[in-house]
Amino acid sequence: MTTGQHQVVIIGSGPAGWTAALYTARANLKPIVFEGASPNLPGGQLMWTSEVENFPGFPHGIKGPEMMAKFKEQAERFGTVARQENIATVDLSKRPFTLVTESGETLTTDSLIIATGATAKLLGLPKEMELMSSGAGVSACATCDGAFYKGEELVVVGGGDSAMEEAGFLTRFASKVTLVHRRDTFRASRIMLERAQENPKIHFMTNQIPLEIVSERKKVGMFEKDWLTGLRVKHAITGEETVIPAGGLFVAIGHRPNTQLFTGLLDTDETGYLITEGRSTKTKIPGVFACGDAQDSYYRQAITAAGTGCMAAIDAERFLAGH
Repeated sequence: MTTGQHQVVIIGSGPAGWTAALYTARANLKPIVFEGASPNLPGGQLMWTSEVENFPGFPHGIKGPEMMAKFKEQAERFGTVARQENIATVDLSKRPFTLVTESGETLTTDSLIIATGATAKLLGLPKEMELMSSGAGVSACATCDGAFYKGEELVVVGGGDSAMEEAGFLTRFASKVTLVHRRDTFRASRIMLERAQENPKIHFMTNQIPLEIVSERKKVGMFEKDWLTGLRVKHAITGEETVIPAGGLFVAIGHRPNTQLFTGLLDTDETGYLITEGRSTKTKIPGVFACGDAQDSYYRQAITAAGTGCMAAIDAERFLAGH
């Protein structure tokens, strides 16, 4: 039972949360990890990643959910207690901090590590989540999945800097990248837009509204599953519908940090990412630390999230030693 006073509570169970748990557990701080519960899927964004090939130590790749299970197993080996539950409210006005779970349980902690991650904004089309979770042609991370699509024609949906950057990155692998945007003006900075426009592999389709993910049943290995073959769009002015053939669809319309629990309590940027001090994971409240995609809007990789989880654990350990 976790009710009572604790040294460290960690909210979030992606690479950042489990790494923070591993380090604090090995420091004998007996961390409690609140993994989350529906609609906050335990394990973070990697639970929707079919194959991870860019995390050191897995030369042949590993399924995202399998990786998160290994992270959890390692943290629990050293005494981490995991709870599949959401935190409903937090009181950071004084130490020890007070947390209340959705089931109404109250607990206090001398330090808090926030590793609640971020959620990719999606198009909201049928089959989108299904094909993303099964690794069947839909992704929200070009740097994570681009290498799987060598020689393919790809589609990127978006109009900001992230979309331009993702499209440019994908040209390293794709034979052609079509950038689809629902308007004829872009939110992207001028330099990023010009860089994309000068790339001969990137083709623009503006005033196009995504309508439908087109897929067909294919045999992959021993199994059959639906696989993306294109994106149906409608011209915003003429209403004409077109199917863009594609071997892969990359949604680049932004991410939303899962930091609503801390609105008004901690400093954030205009998007909601938690602000930390300098090269540390310290927030403006002593004893509260932020790591992973809740704090990092730039790199957003499993390996960097794990690194900041380590930093948060060390910051918390040193804070507790001094208090």
